[in-house]
Amino acid sequence: MERLKLLNILDTYYDLTKLKDKKRQGWLYWNVSADRIESIAEHIFGAQQLAWLIYSEANLDLDIYKVISMLSLHETEEITIGDITPFDKVTPEEKLSRGEKAVEKTFDRLSKKNMMIDLVKEFDIHDTKEGKFAFLCDKLECDLQAKKYYEKGYVNIDNASSIVKDNEKTKAYEEQGITDVGEIFLRNDEGKYAGTVFEEIANFIREYRV
Repeated sequence: MERLKLLNILDTYYDLTKLKDKKRQGWLYWNVSADRIESIAEHIFGAQQLAWLIYSEANLDLDIYKVISMLSLHETEEITIGDITPFDKVTPEEKLSRGEKAVEKTFDRLSKKNMMIDLVKEFDIHDTKEGKFAFLCDKLECDLQAKKYYEKGYVNIDNASSIVKDNEKTKAYEEQGITDVGEIFLRNDEGKYAGTVFEEIANFIREYRV
């Protein structure tokens, strides 16, 4: 193998593995008190495992290997632009634009960069069955982590940062008497799950205890 290709492998590897050290920004806003906050790389792992499990039990017609490939790469942009959350008030269009540039920058030196960039785009647009499935696995993984943190006593609304407590959605939930953080996350995503197997899973999650 040419020296340049060896450099491409190692340089890109060390870029991608920065996600091992980057914490999920949402949990920092929620002031999660666990000894160790979930990293972006751990979230990627969780989403991949969830995809395998749902595919195994739900009898779905899709290319699971493509789904896993998308999930392995879908957070690449966060190496450069960080973990942008809904609390950051960045429009979806702006987030997508920043993300595309960041992904292209990371994979620019690779021979098969177009394949990797296209997989991330398919995830972001999620207009194919694989893209939508991967996208919903990503959402559900976050909801499950919120449930775990809440049930373990690591997060609650009272201890959240002002950026969370002052959010209109958070205030609306509090007015309705909804303080279960796992339930808040599920409600935020339930519209996305409607009409899919994820709706059934989300409903079951409410009666499941970690």
